[in-house]
Amino acid sequence: MMPQAQLQTVGASAPAVPEQPCAGGEACELRVDGLRKSFGKNRAVLQGVSFAVHRREAVALIGSNGAGKSTALRCALRLVEPDAGSLTLFDEDITSAKARRLRHIRAEVGFVFQKHNLVPRVSALTNVIHGNLGRAGGIRGWSQAFAPSHLRERAMACLERVGLADQARKRADQLSGGQSQRVAIARALMQDPKMIVADEPVASLDPVAGQEVMDLFHQLTREEGITLLFTSHNVQQALDYSDRVLALKQGAIVLDQRSANLSAADLGKHYG
Repeated sequence: MMPQAQLQTVGASAPAVPEQPCAGGEACELRVDGLRKSFGKNRAVLQGVSFAVHRREAVALIGSNGAGKSTALRCALRLVEPDAGSLTLFDEDITSAKARRLRHIRAEVGFVFQKHNLVPRVSALTNVIHGNLGRAGGIRGWSQAFAPSHLRERAMACLERVGLADQARKRADQLSGGQSQRVAIARALMQDPKMIVADEPVASLDPVAGQEVMDLFHQLTREEGITLLFTSHNVQQALDYSDRVLALKQGAIVLDQRSANLSAADLGKHYG
């Protein structure tokens, strides 16, 4: 585990985030306009969701169970196809992009989910090497035994970045929950992402491991300029680790404000 002394505190100074909304995709990593998604005739999950994420910004998306947070993330990146709306990722319209082009653009997004989705019976290092599969598939991108030296070196650097270089050879199913999530983050870093999208990334972790993972996300946004969009049920966590908070309720964005102007009580109003 990464020593706490290496983690930057949440109250540390951070780069300024633009106050104005992204205009025409400028200085925007992600822009979503009028996003709609239904599952079946009577289950409208997203009803005209619009938001933007600035470059080098950390944005928290909150909402109660069933509010549509996970669906919003997946539809915004076309992991799930939306019913309507326009989507811009890295200044490129992906609303109707063909599969090959979409994969190419999306290769610069690192995904981290509540379920870490590691391959259990292979090493942490091999799991991190898998982060390169979107750029180069085949057996040389599947296992540390076959990967070229430069990929192994990159994967080790990513494990070092998350404080787990000493666990590189350990099988994924022998890691703790916090360690597994750190390996998942290292796998995302293997893509050299411009943006990380994390869906309830610490929901399955104990409070200490969860804070360490969120501290790591904070460090990545501040020190390496990686944009972060994450969902959370923890309103204090959303405030502490974001520049801006979006609240989703009944399939619509009902709040979009800078974290510095909000309190936990303000966010609590959007649950229930």
